[in-house]
Amino acid sequence: MAQIEIYTTKVCPYCVRAKRLFDRKGATYTEIDVTTDEVTRRLMIERAGGRRTVPQIFIDGTHVGGCDDLYELDRDGRLDPLLAGAA
Repeated sequence: MAQIEIYTTKVCPYCVRAKRLFDRKGATYTEIDVTTDEVTRRLMIERAGGRRTVPQIFIDGTHVGGCDDLYELDRDGRLDPLLAGAA
């Protein structure tokens, strides 16, 4: 199974939606809360190519984007292979 990192904040409905999709898929993930951690938030922004919004999602170290990007991958049938590590 792929290694998933998801940067979130406590009050983000898109973060909840992204985590819900991973839960439905049976995928485990590491949640990194940047609500009050400015150092980690800056690291997230650097890793995400300047994107400042949450969630920012990485699968096996590759940035896949935010919630809408994640759902698009799923709609296109490209998420399951990523989660299986077959990308």
